Amino acid sequence: MRLIALNKPFGTICQFSAHETRASLGDWVEVPGVYPAGRLDADSEGLLLLTDDGALQARIAEPRHKLVKRYWAQVEGVPDQAALSKLSAGVDLGDYVTRPCRVRAIDAPAALWPRVPPVRYRAAIPTSWVELAITEGKNRQVRRMTAAVGFPTLRLVRVGIGQLDLNSLGLPPGKWCELPPRAPWDGLPQRGRQKHAE
Repeated sequence: MRLIALNKPFGTICQFSAHETRASLGDWVEVPGVYPAGRLDADSEGLLLLTDDGALQARIAEPRHKLVKRYWAQVEGVPDQAALSKLSAGVDLGDYVTRPCRVRAIDAPAALWPRVPPVRYRAAIPTSWVELAITEGKNRQVRRMTAAVGFPTLRLVRVGIGQLDLNSLGLPPGKWCELPPRAPWDGLPQRGRQKHAE
């Protein structure tokens, strides 16, 4: 079994086949036979796990296993406690209601790399950051949640899956490491082999 952690850059689509206008996973990871365990949309960044083991892929990706995924979201505006409470209690998105989750306001993450291209700056509209820890992972879920309570997401970074933490792995955007063959809920791995893309 192989398990790889990638810091997926902004704009990269979550597939290995080449794309006409966007980078794909194959531009960053040259390991045959591995596939993403869960997805991050092209406009989202951060921790993505890849494996060649179907059971592990399902264990990581399927919401029924309730594996926590942690995100940093830069949002338009400054959510008040009422908005944070709505997010944490579960949000009615029309087609489904999200599960309760952990949400808190945070300072702008000091360790976060600059996004390329940068988020559009508008002097008249402040931005702020929230951290969300969810056990689902449906299509564009975090973005839909913050928009539903009036604070659209401008930048979204997944920083944790289970006990794995992107900062602890020390992976800049586009870099990956191979983890010991153990599940991400078993505890933090030792530092893996790091691949430096040319």
